[in-house]
Amino acid sequence: MKLIGIEEHYLTADLRDAWEAIGLAATDPSVAVHSGEIERRLIDLAGDRLALMDETGLDVQVLSITTPALHDLGRVSVDLACRANDAVAEATARCPDRFQALAALPVGMPDEAALELERCVRALGFKGTMLCGRVGDRNLDHPDLRPVFESASTLGVPVLLHPRTPAPAVRSAYYSGFTPEVDAAFAMYGLGWHYDAGIQFIRLVLSGTFDRLPGLQVILGHWGEVVLFYAERLAAMDRVSGLEQPIASYLRRNLYVTASGMFSPNYLARAAAIVGTDRLLFSTDYPYQYRAGGDARRFLAESGLESADKAAFAHENWERLTAVERI
Repeated sequence: MKLIGIEEHYLTADLRDAWEAIGLAATDPSVAVHSGEIERRLIDLAGDRLALMDETGLDVQVLSITTPALHDLGRVSVDLACRANDAVAEATARCPDRFQALAALPVGMPDEAALELERCVRALGFKGTMLCGRVGDRNLDHPDLRPVFESASTLGVPVLLHPRTPAPAVRSAYYSGFTPEVDAAFAMYGLGWHYDAGIQFIRLVLSGTFDRLPGLQVILGHWGEVVLFYAERLAAMDRVSGLEQPIASYLRRNLYVTASGMFSPNYLARAAAIVGTDRLLFSTDYPYQYRAGGDARRFLAESGLESADKAAFAHENWERLTAVERI
């Protein structure tokens, strides 16, 4: 059975250098995570990556630039996005049966980002885009960023919302007081990343984004970035939200959920109960959660899903979601 991982990351040397040039590591500790073996695996788009895909049992990686992507880079991000997307397009052309791609966008320049997404989808065959939370002090529901979501909706492609490190003020208030190493981990992969991504999705819901763009499809990793585990509490906001639909409707109409290497049958079952098995996607969150021993293929085999649902989870849901005409 074909197995497609839809949240698999890469990094370019240009982007790494741009982060360093603005001293981003001083305000976002995730920059330091991209070093050593992790950095080597992120930058590699050839032999070693393919070998590890084979080892874990993954047939296809959908490549997306890693967090915090281009969100903090201003005007220089326009050229960086173009170069990153062209490089990934070359990788997918070399291995079209092994790689697909999500567009890297200069999201701090929303009009340019919308045009770059259109170029990537129409000219390069990309499957959608990935965004990494707030842009400066703007959350993703900010009116300035609407052109990006409108472009995705018009093109009929999904937007993967990836975690990024919470703002310094939030980290200081909620994720500090321990050692620097613990503070950073707590604010990132321990918890902070996932709350931040889930909140960005809920802000899109509450701002009426999906009422204005009912066909827009958003993906959350890590089994819904905490959101699905509080679906009942979120539903209590229906009486004050002023939205056209109950919040539960947006979870089943506008949201897809992927594993991001968290291979838990219990989480899978919860996600299926909230969004439906037709909205589950597979991913390994390479290279961050890569584990040797055929991990991805084994989780699919032991997922407990019936045969039809297993095929949907493995590849069919993604292929249906991204089966748009290129005009």
